[in-house]
Amino acid sequence: MFLRFAFPFSLTRKHKFGYGELKRHRKENSPMKIAQYYRNGRLRLGEIKDEVLIPMDFPGTMMDFIKSRATWKAEGPPQPLESIQFAPPVSSPSKIIAMGLNYLDHIQESKGEIPKIPLLFSKFPNTLIGHRETITWQTEVTNKVDFEAELAVIIGKTISQGEKTEGMEAVFGYACANDVSARDLQFADGQWVRGKSLDTFCPLGPWIVTRDQIRDPHALRIRCLLNGQVMQDSNTGNMIFRTPDLLTFLANHFTLLPGDLILTGTPSGVGAFRNPSIYLKDGDQVAVEIENIGRLENACRVQ
Repeated sequence: MFLRFAFPFSLTRKHKFGYGELKRHRKENSPMKIAQYYRNGRLRLGEIKDEVLIPMDFPGTMMDFIKSRATWKAEGPPQPLESIQFAPPVSSPSKIIAMGLNYLDHIQESKGEIPKIPLLFSKFPNTLIGHRETITWQTEVTNKVDFEAELAVIIGKTISQGEKTEGMEAVFGYACANDVSARDLQFADGQWVRGKSLDTFCPLGPWIVTRDQIRDPHALRIRCLLNGQVMQDSNTGNMIFRTPDLLTFLANHFTLLPGDLILTGTPSGVGAFRNPSIYLKDGDQVAVEIENIGRLENACRVQ
């Protein structure tokens, strides 16, 4: 049986913020943002509110939190965001599935053809880094490292072929992502996994904004800035294959598990197709901004 799809707080108050229960425990119009960060060498969770991180007493990782429907309360005083060592919001997904050629303007700049079905590739979990962590590479491996601003979708529950569920019900939340790409490897291979999966090549963050706080994930301004200069500036409404249909298509082929990441494609403005081409270099600062989600910042270093 195929799924159907179609294309073109008080610090002492106790909170219950499990999947499906997030909405009732927030202030009206205040997004629920959950960060994963390092404290004393361990992964911990915190709620982002009013420009501070409120540590949560939840003992596990974000993957555990997504699965558990956990009850939690604040643990300790709020921490300024400048003092936080952010981890990727999800650090050990079973899959990172990415979309190629999902914005018409990017297809036009790359002189590609509009895909009839979603064009999929994968990145490996070793690519994941968090907000303010460093993108690194060796020049012996690649000399053409590019940026791609993307909306990341984080899966919140298991869906597979035959599941009687709407695709969006399976979404836990959203984050900013940078699908960093070694273009020389990508174009030489004919398939994209090697060029997309070098260590540190998937910055993710700075946190997850839960699904109930994003009314329409296809009405968000998305930008990429390189050393403060705007390189990409578009809107997620320009996607060809939108999230509900994309998730249904994926689940018809393989099971999606809690914590899986879906990168939904990048708009025009990437470095490879500029004249002249612009590639990341040692010392660069790259940022991905998505409306109502946040700003993901990373430095670049050649090893």
